[in-house]
Amino acid sequence: MPITLAPVALPDLGPLLTQPQIPSATYAARADAALQAAGTDWLVVYADREHFGNIMHLSGFEPRFEEALLLLGPGGRRVIITGNESESYTAIAGLGGIEVLRAQTFSLMGQDRSQNPRLSDRLRDAGIKAGDSIGLVGWKYLSAEEDDECAQSFFVPHFIVNALGRSIGHSAQLIDATPVLMHPETGHRAIVDVDQLAAFEWAAVRCSQALFRVVAGVRVGDTEFEALGRLGYEGDPVNVHTMFASVSEGENIIGLRSPTARRLKKGDGVTTALGYWGALSSRAGLLTDHDEAFLTPAKAYFEALITWYETAHIGVTGGDLFSAVTEKLKSAGLKSALNPGHLGSHEEWLHSPVRPGSIERLRSGMPFQVDVIPVPMPAGWALNCEDMVAFADAKLREEIRQRYPDMHARIAARRRFMSDKLGVALSDDILPLSSTPLYLPPFWLQSDKVLVRE
Repeated sequence: MPITLAPVALPDLGPLLTQPQIPSATYAARADAALQAAGTDWLVVYADREHFGNIMHLSGFEPRFEEALLLLGPGGRRVIITGNESESYTAIAGLGGIEVLRAQTFSLMGQDRSQNPRLSDRLRDAGIKAGDSIGLVGWKYLSAEEDDECAQSFFVPHFIVNALGRSIGHSAQLIDATPVLMHPETGHRAIVDVDQLAAFEWAAVRCSQALFRVVAGVRVGDTEFEALGRLGYEGDPVNVHTMFASVSEGENIIGLRSPTARRLKKGDGVTTALGYWGALSSRAGLLTDHDEAFLTPAKAYFEALITWYETAHIGVTGGDLFSAVTEKLKSAGLKSALNPGHLGSHEEWLHSPVRPGSIERLRSGMPFQVDVIPVPMPAGWALNCEDMVAFADAKLREEIRQRYPDMHARIAARRRFMSDKLGVALSDDILPLSSTPLYLPPFWLQSDKVLVRE
């Protein structure tokens, strides 16, 4: 069926109501399950300002300015160790029964270290002792292909690894337990509960609506700052720096760039992205009202996006999804700059089963970023259309309907919109979370004209 450009209005799904919250019992169940899966006496989870997703998932707390550790141990022991500034901030944690210990070495340099400077003392106070086994969770992990000793390689500051090793004795077991949380098929954060999906859908709505205010409102003569000012940003916690970049014809666009005072001209290539905890939206195109030459690769890219949505479903392997999308792109002389799709979470990118030859399967409960970035593009051109979805089997969809009826209604309306207006019918197990699902205007000065399948 042919791809064409057509005027299509975004549906008004109404205002968001009560913001979803993660119940304390959910955090407790996550913590207990993670410790059991690690198979060690203790599960120690590292966090800092940028790498906070694992501790946030298990406790509802994330450190500000400094590092922190979450210790889960025997007899339901739950301890957070952090520095001067985050000590009081631990009150936001949703995980019950937490003891808070301060290790001032986690504090910023120059702050007071006269009371509790030694991390090793705090580890002992928490109950870690010689002979205990520890599963240590960093912010990512190595595979066997990357290192022969991957189980003893940690994405955690060395002084923490050292202190843990001394606390249990260097002959005791200290292993990398990061895959327990971050494995792309079985990780506890790869497959989340209904409460987390509801929180992520809330973020996806706000994120996508804010981003599209930029796309729809941008004008020739704006500075990039002025264009991005249309976000209407209200303080939602972000998972990436906010991006906006523009270039003249013949210049290479750098999509990761932050905005500048550059003024936009008609015909510029433009790209922007916004990420909140649990969601990211991105769009790229031309700042013009029409360009027939640009429309040809845009249509081919849209076909590849349709291939993603029509191939991805519960049970499909990441390798098969990778092949289907990359083959469609290849037919137009394109490829995907990164993996065509990955797990989303509090971070923008958790992991991805979508890799060449991957046998890891998409599963119910996975929050997913549709992330197909077409390259190469001629200098001065940019194309992108990224939004969040989730996979849910009949049981999880019914749980959403009962627990979060407003979310259920919004998802149903998005699915109808994609089918009736964009010509893309989804399998029952794909839940579009964004308010701009597959809504791609290639020409930003005609932002209500989008690509559709007739």
